[in-house]
Parts: sequence; C-alpha cells; structure tokens
Amino acid sequence: MCAERVQRIVQAILLGFIMGLAGLGMAGDTLMLQLAFIMMFAMMIMLLIAGFTGFCPGLMVLKKIFHPCKCEENNEKDNN
Repeated sequence: MCAERVQRIVQAILLGFIMGLAGLGMAGDTLMLQLAFIMMFAMMIMLLIAGFTGFCPGLMVLKKIFHPCKCEENNEKDNN
C-alpha cells in the first residue's frame, strides 16, 4: 500500500471518529460536540494548507514509512 492511499484511509477514519463525537454531542454531551468541532476545524486548516502550498506534514511522515504511489513517482521524475 502506498503513502497517499494510507493518508486517505486515515482521513476517512478521522472523519468517522469526528462524526461519532458529533453524534454524542447531539445526544446531549456538549463537550463531545465541542471536541468534534475543534478536530474538524483543525483538519480543514491542514487540508487548506496542503491544497494551497502542496505541503502536507502527515504525508511527509507516511512517505518515510510507506513508498509513494506510482503516479506520484512519475510526476516527480517529470518535474525534475
């Protein structure tokens, strides 16, 4: 499995976790709703930074553990 796919899987898991926290918050636990809001806001900021600058710290760490996807390797070779 390549780093970009692992990143997308981790993002999906985080979004599911945030949805669960929001659901608990709607059931009456306001702390969980606040925590869900803060986590979602942090994720949005990181995605915006990655989108505008192309720098993603999570992906940099994952590339040290997993190999990059083939399409990513081809794009890097074409740019050099």
